[in-house]
Amino acid sequence: MKTTFKIAALALSCIAMATQAQAVRTEKNMSLELANQIASATVAACAAGGYNVGVAVVDRAGVLRAFQRADNAGPHTVGAAQGKAYTSASAKNNTTTMLENVQKNPGAATLVNIPGFLVLGGGVPVKVGNEVIGAVGVGGAPGGHLDEQCANAGIDKVKELLK
Repeated sequence: MKTTFKIAALALSCIAMATQAQAVRTEKNMSLELANQIASATVAACAAGGYNVGVAVVDRAGVLRAFQRADNAGPHTVGAAQGKAYTSASAKNNTTTMLENVQKNPGAATLVNIPGFLVLGGGVPVKVGNEVIGAVGVGGAPGGHLDEQCANAGIDKVKELLK
């Protein structure tokens, strides 16, 4: 009887510890240094293609960490880049895929009504493994597909840091 009680008490203790362990989470996030490196590399990638863009890098919560705007980039690139980055981080998806879903799926069409969302190509999540730690948004190239290419090139420049 005492052994059964001890086993039951030990089991309850383990369950209580497991429940307490879930109360606090550890998450990876975007550092300022990494955000600046991605922003700079993305602006450079677009400049190599002849595009003057704005680049926003946000953390996992969609909060702006770094922003760079190329010389001669239009004023609209600021809001566009930040909206795309926020949308990508929030949805944990690239905005080109989201745009395709909105166009094909009437149920997804209301995504464009979420405050702060900008469902246009050019937003790409930044991941460590499968965990999204932030996102990059690019605005100003002549097409969302080109904005996305620049974002991917910027992320690719820091891929060794994303492990």
